[in-house]
Amino acid sequence: MNKKMMNNYAKLVVTRGINLQKGQDVIIRASTQQVEFARCLVDASYKAKARKVTVEFEDEAISKMKFKNESLQTLSKVETFEEEKQKYMTETLPCTIIVEDEDPDYLNGVDTAKMAKARQAKYPILKPYIDARDNRYQWVIVAMPSLAWAKKIFTDCSDEEAMKKLEEAIIHCTRLEGDPIANWDKHVKLMEAKARKLNRYHFDKLTYTASNGTNLTLGLNPKHVWLSASEKTLQGIEFIANMPTEEIFTMPDKYRVDGVVYSSKPLSYQGNLIEDFSIRFKKGKAVKVKAKVGQKSLEEMISMDEAAAYLGEVALVPFNSPINETGIMFYNTLFDENACCHLALGMGFKNNFKAYEKMKEEDFEAANYNDSMIHVDFMIGTEDLKIVGTTHDSKEIVVFENGVWKI
Repeated sequence: MNKKMMNNYAKLVVTRGINLQKGQDVIIRASTQQVEFARCLVDASYKAKARKVTVEFEDEAISKMKFKNESLQTLSKVETFEEEKQKYMTETLPCTIIVEDEDPDYLNGVDTAKMAKARQAKYPILKPYIDARDNRYQWVIVAMPSLAWAKKIFTDCSDEEAMKKLEEAIIHCTRLEGDPIANWDKHVKLMEAKARKLNRYHFDKLTYTASNGTNLTLGLNPKHVWLSASEKTLQGIEFIANMPTEEIFTMPDKYRVDGVVYSSKPLSYQGNLIEDFSIRFKKGKAVKVKAKVGQKSLEEMISMDEAAAYLGEVALVPFNSPINETGIMFYNTLFDENACCHLALGMGFKNNFKAYEKMKEEDFEAANYNDSMIHVDFMIGTEDLKIVGTTHDSKEIVVFENGVWKI
């Protein structure tokens, strides 16, 4: 990516992604391969009057060494400095920019069960800080190409050609051609209009059917609200959490999901791929999972905690989305979840409740909020997917037909 494009990208991320306000702090998380883009983000942040910008670099090879060599006891311990950092972030609420470029296979050979146990041990200590920051700060996930990621997608290309193709795909899907800010302002308005239409229907349930065997009835939470590209913090600051994004999403009813759903794309979970899988639900819970590849990872995922086997999100994305039209399987959830309709196991988003800002913790529990340590999106959209919405007065409205919007 040339310097001009990179600077335009960084400006978009700072001014529309996190919508940085004068005097706010920024944390940038990126791999060691993205130093140049990190510099652009730092520069854009200071130009937008950030008070302080911190960059945290990570390296996949080092992370893999850590997971392979450290004991479960060591991996499970939250060190004092780590907890102090959580306290600091909760007090200062820095805007967060996450730059994705992960090799989908980088954790091959790592004991994922050990990783899961370590995460389960640390989560109760970290959860109070995570909850305290929820919906109180701006954040965004964006992407830059890396060689390992590019070669995973474009296996028959030279290194240079693979990188170029992935870069072009990111530029296209993230609407960086021309005037990125104007492009995103237009996109956000269109997405918000679609969310308003769904909120007017206020469906009681959605029914999914497709020729691959998907036959699922999904109840929606009685207090659900559909959201789209732009969200707001409790302080009223708008931001765009994912770039790219094509989804309109809301809150399922935790205990009213029944039937079976089949994946339409592979899922990259903790550095391992899960492919050709199905999940059967009964009264909201995933009671049976089956995968041609990654069965163990899928079973571990829904066993992370009690709520991991329930849905926390339902998202509608047309099969003719710009991402899906590239014909590329990205092996990266940021892109693949925005290619077609998806669901998410685990944690729901509290701002998908109407007037969530007035709710107390006991109110969320009473409203069947799914509170989990995971949130994993998996793709279910197909070119013949049909979704029928049923209103509270039993009217049936076709929402999707042949994989695309009908309303």
